[in-house]
Amino acid sequence: MNTKNFLVSGIVAGIVDFLLGWLFYGMLFPDLYPKGEDNILFIALGCLAFGFLLAYIFTVVASIISAKEGLKVGAVFGLLYSISMNFFMNSAIMEPNYQNMATDVVIGVVMTAIMGAVIGLVNGKMK
Repeated sequence: MNTKNFLVSGIVAGIVDFLLGWLFYGMLFPDLYPKGEDNILFIALGCLAFGFLLAYIFTVVASIISAKEGLKVGAVFGLLYSISMNFFMNSAIMEPNYQNMATDVVIGVVMTAIMGAVIGLVNGKMK
């Protein structure tokens, strides 16, 4: 395992995830989820954890070293992950908002694809 690539790409992906989350959920689609008291520390830690998950898969398991390959794999991973999470998050709701679910899946695909491209780019540059 290339620990340096894993750590650097995981941190960069976590930062990208945080910034894209702010853009999509904070600015472009602020009404997608009910407002509450946001714990920015937990959001940042969640973004870093997801960045490290993707970095592990892309660096250790798949050895992705290009932005194009990272974009494609990230989009597929984002699609499957977003669909599963939306089903779990809406499992206790009697009448889920299917439009919000679809919007969140699209956002998840875009964000994870961009994160994948960034990880591939970082891994390629550090090769």
